[in-house]
Amino acid sequence: MRILLTNLSLAALIFSALPSPAFAASSDWAVTDHTRLRLISQTDAIGSEASINLGLHFQINEHWKIYWRSPGDAGFPPSVTLNGSTNAQQATLHWPLPERFSILNFETLGYANEVVLPMTLALNNPGEALTLKAQISYLACAEICIPYDAELTLNLPAQAASSPAPSAEAHLLNQFQSQVPKPGPAQGLDLERVEFKADGPKADTGVLYVTASSTAGFSAPDVYVEGPELLAFAKPRTGISEDGRMAIMEIPFEGLQSLKTPFTDALLTLTLADAPRGADAPRGAEFTNTQASPATSDTLALADDLPKGLPAGPPLLAMLGLALLGGVILNLMPCVLPVLSIKLLSVVGHGGAKPRIVRISFLASAAGIITSFLVLATALIALKGAGLAIGWGIQFQHPWFLVAMALVVTLFACNLWGFFEVHLPESVAEIGVHEIHVHGLGSHFMTGALATLLATPCSAPFLGTAVGFALARGTGEILAIFAALGLGLALPYLIVAAAPKLATRMPRPGRWMLILRRILGFALAGTGVWLVTILAVQVSDVAAGLIAAIMVGVAVMLYVHKRLHRRYGKLDWIAVTVLAALAFAVPDTIRHETSAQPSANLAALWQPFDLLAIERWVADGKVVVVDVTADWCITCQVNKAVVLDREPVLGRLKSEGIVAMKADWTRPNEAISRYLASFGRYGIPFNAVYGPGAPDGIALPELLTDTAVLKALDKAANLQP
Repeated sequence: MRILLTNLSLAALIFSALPSPAFAASSDWAVTDHTRLRLISQTDAIGSEASINLGLHFQINEHWKIYWRSPGDAGFPPSVTLNGSTNAQQATLHWPLPERFSILNFETLGYANEVVLPMTLALNNPGEALTLKAQISYLACAEICIPYDAELTLNLPAQAASSPAPSAEAHLLNQFQSQVPKPGPAQGLDLERVEFKADGPKADTGVLYVTASSTAGFSAPDVYVEGPELLAFAKPRTGISEDGRMAIMEIPFEGLQSLKTPFTDALLTLTLADAPRGADAPRGAEFTNTQASPATSDTLALADDLPKGLPAGPPLLAMLGLALLGGVILNLMPCVLPVLSIKLLSVVGHGGAKPRIVRISFLASAAGIITSFLVLATALIALKGAGLAIGWGIQFQHPWFLVAMALVVTLFACNLWGFFEVHLPESVAEIGVHEIHVHGLGSHFMTGALATLLATPCSAPFLGTAVGFALARGTGEILAIFAALGLGLALPYLIVAAAPKLATRMPRPGRWMLILRRILGFALAGTGVWLVTILAVQVSDVAAGLIAAIMVGVAVMLYVHKRLHRRYGKLDWIAVTVLAALAFAVPDTIRHETSAQPSANLAALWQPFDLLAIERWVADGKVVVVDVTADWCITCQVNKAVVLDREPVLGRLKSEGIVAMKADWTRPNEAISRYLASFGRYGIPFNAVYGPGAPDGIALPELLTDTAVLKALDKAANLQP
């Protein structure tokens, strides 16, 4: 039984780092001396839609780059042909915001390090399998430029369901889809005016003046100009108003004399950028000739050198502090309440024990927590390096993880009820199993690991910020942030280890403790029931019922053995192994048909999530509230019960002029994943408020309060100065 309990706990820990339940949908890498390239798919099969979302995933060596759709003064962009493909009609590339490279007055636009170019593939026969043979031509440049050609093959099967599940690469693709420029109003950006001035009647040079506005204020605006090949546009000189909401960009250019028609007849495409936001002009810009610079406001001072890209992010030391604080607060979150019974037992079980024993056992629990966080971090680093989807809490979308956790908490509950005891090896148990009246250090270590696993569906205040910072960066930052999170969650154990008298002054264990153990066992059993209800939503009611029956069967078998005072033999181990195998086989055997219909628990007040509808509602002067939730997210349910479903917030949500949208993330959903990625978020709960006063959305804190929600509603409705 000790072996089974340990293996199930380790299996649950491993599954906690897995992405959403989808097979990898990608081609092999095409490797050159300076780049790696592959095809990735947003889904792991072909459904009934007329097109499918793919991506060209480039990993680029340091100091090298590839080019945007309009490369600038030199270069050419990647291109795709589909010779030899089956069920592939046409591929359309989409272009995330590029980086500007300025060298010796030459301006080029492109990508360095890593980029995914989203691609929409039109299908000849929706619902049929796809064999895609894509020929990719692109140019990689550093001090020299080298053209490359690669052929990539991607095979996707057909799926009977209309909406296939997102693939493991969906989150990576979503991140770059969110960086593709959109129509200006959707980003809170607008091109107010475009003017130009020629340097003389027959001059070859001139200046383009672009006036732009931003509802959220500019950070480091830029504008990319595409037009006739003979025109060359320099890097803009930019001035920003004092309130940050207006910018004028002065763009020198040359090549006027090469044009066969007047410049005002030239069809230019302007892309306004304020990373990570980008806005495409809806049509070719209309130009007004002017004989004077339009920069007439004294508040707009042009500067030759502005910071490039976004301002520097918060320092690592500050984020470590937030991670530590987030880990501490995580102890108070409802996700961790199921293991409160184990924490409580850890304290009361040490009544009358020696301080040294108490200190060592609580340090073992803290070590279990911190080690588990480092295991999670290591797994996420490996998954990120492989280009797979990563996030906080998404393992609860994985039925196998839920099965493993249900079995683990069942065994923990049975142990508290006294149905069996975990007999640890003497090398582990000799420090405490006889002296502290409970378990050896291995049990305390696994208690810490279980606390970590049950904490992951919660996103405490500051935790989401710290995790988002870490997962968007490199190996060192991920390890450091997750270690700080683990240290914060382990702090209560460390406090008791530092002050053992907090535990040793408790009453000595006796009959009262046996009663307490049974009561706390029912608390853990309740956790198992909760996990089964999530399985019912993700898989089916029948599958959840079978899992529940297996859990009850395990408990009954352990109880019978306890009553008969029998030792566990080979047949017993075979029976336990068969039951566990059956439990893990159930989710893949009995499933729902995938459906695009909203969740059945969607209340009448809440509409299904529709990202495109948000822009329309805001344009009509409405306020839109988005609640990203899931049945496995306990903090989400607390937010609903304490704030969203109670007055005064409920009354405001029901009032005219407010639209409430619920995004149900209980099961994988690519639209919701893409939406979270646009905010740089990796977990839930997540709530945002949109309106005329906040077209880009106001992100609310993880733990909602009446004040925070009402204040955001007022600001979005322009009711707050």
